[in-house]
Amino acid sequence: MSSNRKNQNTGTSAIWGGRFAAGPSAVMEEINTSINFDKRLYAQDIRGSKAHCKMLVSRGIIPRDDGEAILRGLDQVLQEINDGRFEFKSVQEDIHMNVESRLAEIVGEAAGRLHTARSRNDQVATDLRLWVRDSIDGLDDALQGLQRVLIGHAESHAGTVMPGFTHLQAAQPVTLGHHLLAWTEMLGRDRGRLADCRRRLNESPLGAAALAGTSFPTDRHMTAKALGFDAPMANSLDAVSDRDFALEFLSAGSVLAVHLSRMAGEIVLWCTDQFAFLRLSDSFSTGSSIMPQKRNPDAAELVRAKAGRVLGSLNTLMVVMKGLPLAYGKDMQEDKEPVFDAADSLELCIAAMTGMLAEAEFNTGKMRTALEQGFVTATDLADWLVRVLGLPFRHAHHVTGALVKTAEDRGCGLESLSLQDMQSVEPGITDDVYSVLGIDESVCSRTSYGGTAPDNVRRAAIEARQRFLED
Repeated sequence: MSSNRKNQNTGTSAIWGGRFAAGPSAVMEEINTSINFDKRLYAQDIRGSKAHCKMLVSRGIIPRDDGEAILRGLDQVLQEINDGRFEFKSVQEDIHMNVESRLAEIVGEAAGRLHTARSRNDQVATDLRLWVRDSIDGLDDALQGLQRVLIGHAESHAGTVMPGFTHLQAAQPVTLGHHLLAWTEMLGRDRGRLADCRRRLNESPLGAAALAGTSFPTDRHMTAKALGFDAPMANSLDAVSDRDFALEFLSAGSVLAVHLSRMAGEIVLWCTDQFAFLRLSDSFSTGSSIMPQKRNPDAAELVRAKAGRVLGSLNTLMVVMKGLPLAYGKDMQEDKEPVFDAADSLELCIAAMTGMLAEAEFNTGKMRTALEQGFVTATDLADWLVRVLGLPFRHAHHVTGALVKTAEDRGCGLESLSLQDMQSVEPGITDDVYSVLGIDESVCSRTSYGGTAPDNVRRAAIEARQRFLED
């Protein structure tokens, strides 16, 4: 019986049927097969194969006619997958062999030349780098869109006052625009981390073969350039075994997920009746099955929760890679699902946040009313005592605390205390003190760089638009 017929009868994959007489057990096939998830790499896989094929022809490693047939066949495979006409087969294990098997059906024996001077080890490393790079580009575009919404709101609300919180207690007056620009800066750093990751991953493993390179006269610089990489990776062992780029992507993605979760957590708080700073549109709210009055910010709650998935993905791959000797181990097949899941979660969360905030309505009146509690201009009073009376700050802090206690006992705000009340604690206080006890005066006084004064916020919004949206 021929080898091919034996493979057909046993179900053994043709790529390792020569070594194994019997087919794999059902359990082995199930644990070994990755096509159910790595089929997402099809576009990158075909792109890499086309670059490799052109290089092989250019270097005279395979005949030009075969190369042209392979390229035509790969284009047909790509079209079939895009059209939904491609049959993915688990017996072929992964996306690489599914594509190559179908290519053989289309172009015949010439398809067998495509795998010259490469291995599935460098092939999958290349595919995943390309996929992560594409994902980073997509996430960057999405984050820029979210920043655009935030900056637009910040420009509209540069002078809208609201409480700034520490320990979730009203601390000092700030503007809504200032708060939204804080979110914008967080996302800007996330974009920077992803850009750093992209820069470091942008080296090509293709041509490293299984682990030791190849004896064929390949041109790895040619394939690297064709795929948009800056250069080929310098060491063949490192090229096939490195998953730093995936770990770094998941690490940057985890920080991003935490930022999105913090933003979502504030949105959840702001939507409560107790805060009532924000109203989400019907598109991003749900009701209760038994409580008809409920209006739940479920989209924000889910964004807040999905950070756990992304952090879990990072932890998963960290554990997979821990202790792996060079070079490739089948353990690395477990790199893709956490990367895919994290990327999907981040993409969805950014889209949800962008949609929520684009349609959100801010209750500016409620924000101002909330400033009537918590003695939020106490710091302004202490600063006035230092600036005008020359008191040491610690003494001014003590005087202010005593005045807050007086106002608290009388059930009024600091601005409602009489001058006599204030002078009973600190005789040097004059009528001028009332100029700093108003909410608007407090906000407008914060003119230091990065401060919340409305003019500062307007300038910061313009600068943020230039830095994040126009560059």
